[in-house]
Amino acid sequence: MVAGGSRGLGLLVARELVSAGYQVAVCARDLEEATEGAREVGATAYRCDVSDRDAVTKLVASVERDLGPIEVLVHVAGTIQVGPAESMTLQDFDDAVGTMLMGPIQTVWAVLPGMRERGRGRIGVVTSIGGKVSPPHLLPYATAKFGAVGFTEGLAAELMGTGITATTVVPGLMRTGSHERALFAGDHAAEYAWFAPAASLPLLSMDAERAARRMVDGILRGKPLVVLSWLSHAGIRVHGLSPTITVLAMGVMNRFLPAAPRADEEEGMAISGSEGRVALGVRDPEGGAARGLLTGRQAAQRLGAGAAGVVGVLTVLGSRAARRLNQRP
Repeated sequence: MVAGGSRGLGLLVARELVSAGYQVAVCARDLEEATEGAREVGATAYRCDVSDRDAVTKLVASVERDLGPIEVLVHVAGTIQVGPAESMTLQDFDDAVGTMLMGPIQTVWAVLPGMRERGRGRIGVVTSIGGKVSPPHLLPYATAKFGAVGFTEGLAAELMGTGITATTVVPGLMRTGSHERALFAGDHAAEYAWFAPAASLPLLSMDAERAARRMVDGILRGKPLVVLSWLSHAGIRVHGLSPTITVLAMGVMNRFLPAAPRADEEEGMAISGSEGRVALGVRDPEGGAARGLLTGRQAAQRLGAGAAGVVGVLTVLGSRAARRLNQRP
């Protein structure tokens, strides 16, 4: 079962598992999207919001009824919110933690009893270099990923000798087309203008197909840790040698990123961005207008003509991946 397997990296992981001879179930919040992704790779689609505990329990019961015992679980589901801390709300943290920390915990707890009974199983949780080194303008994301790293590493230690393994996957940026589906806060266009090229350029991001192969290989072999990309290796080593210098370096980096809009500007952005926010179906604790988050495709439309041309060139590879990996609705 691949949680979050309808598009992007999750779709590639599902494809690798199908190629390895597994019957694969993929799930996503949007059943139509999950069905489209499943059709591409030869998997079976299910609808599930992994932040919903009851829904996860029902999902696992349905998959095991339809396909048989779950021998391999890979949790890929995630959400990316890009923007300065001043533009984030507590709901943004709830959304990130619900999907990328409680999601893995709840899916693992649903499949673990059956794996214990059979005395075998493979669990993989895709975290991020953001779960090892916290970058600026990704605070809800990094918070959830740090928790996912701690959960999976601790789980691996507790499962040792049981026949069940847990693998912490730590990738860096990958060319999956995720920049088009990421959510942007604050100065939407400016935030998109730095994040989208970073997630698309070869020196900064990794080929997604190669990343998926290495992930699945590591998970099936029961490796406790799989680190992908030279930047991830470098970031972990530097942070391990000097956490203080790493935090200071992130602070310097933050000075070059877009500043949060003034209160009057952000209010206008929230109003103008409400249509896209509501269309995404993201929960709003106030029950009123959206909180001003736009998808990457919407944020790209706010770029000036000159900037749009430059960003378009820098994101060619990422845009190709978006078309190829079911990222475009």
